[in-house]
Amino acid sequence: METPYILTTACPDKQGIVAAISGFLADSGCSVDDAAFFSDPESGRFYGRSVFRIDRGDVSAEMIGSWFGQVAHKFDMEWEIFDTSKPLKVMIMVSKFDHCLNDLLYRYRIGALPMEVTAIVSNHPDAKPLTDAAGIPYHHIPVTKDTKPDAEAALVKLVEETGTDLVVLARYMQVLSDDLCRKLDKRAINIHHSFLPGFKGAKPYHQAFARGVKLIGATAHFVTADLDEGPIIEQAVERVDHTTMPNDMIAIGRDLESVALARAVRYVLERRVLINGSKTVVFR
Repeated sequence: METPYILTTACPDKQGIVAAISGFLADSGCSVDDAAFFSDPESGRFYGRSVFRIDRGDVSAEMIGSWFGQVAHKFDMEWEIFDTSKPLKVMIMVSKFDHCLNDLLYRYRIGALPMEVTAIVSNHPDAKPLTDAAGIPYHHIPVTKDTKPDAEAALVKLVEETGTDLVVLARYMQVLSDDLCRKLDKRAINIHHSFLPGFKGAKPYHQAFARGVKLIGATAHFVTADLDEGPIIEQAVERVDHTTMPNDMIAIGRDLESVALARAVRYVLERRVLINGSKTVVFR
């Protein structure tokens, strides 16, 4: 079976874009398996994702890319073509709470997440047994106030040496510096409970219980220098009531964090996420 390729596009919205993309793929000897498009009336931009296969033996992906450049120029497009046979290289970072890491590794093991895990990085040694059992390199990089610059330099070096495409903060409880956020721009995902910024600091679920909240949740987003305010990729929520004690909320929160992060990672791996200013377009 021919390898599926994914074409993503983003450009100023104007008439004829969908016809130009679809017509180009058909004329180039490609069959389209799936296509999704979105015109944002607020930003005036167009976004698209097309999954296609090359049916002609005398046509390569490189040729398709070269030819599509003419279409892209006409519409002032930002575009990329991805080979789905080459999964993204992913580094996962974690501190002491390993529920999200455990969930990601399970989905990775059963083939639900099309990625290559390059390493697990932690500022604590706690997750090493779990990582060793998965046969993935574990890197313990301690972080203190005084060693933070050196720790981040070691992390950047590891990202470069492993060829990592995406960094996933799976409950990594360290605030990244502005400089590191810039270096990982659009290449790092974080997960947090959706009480932020309403309940910051220690014991957020206890704070939420004290306020009598009726919904708890989790948010997965791109990492930016604005703490926990990057473009949102995925969210999960569950209703609670006056009988839900803080420990129950913590348990529910663990599940929601795992689900929201796993979905966000899968969307990015499958090239379903395009950044639209401070928001995202997610083709599900």
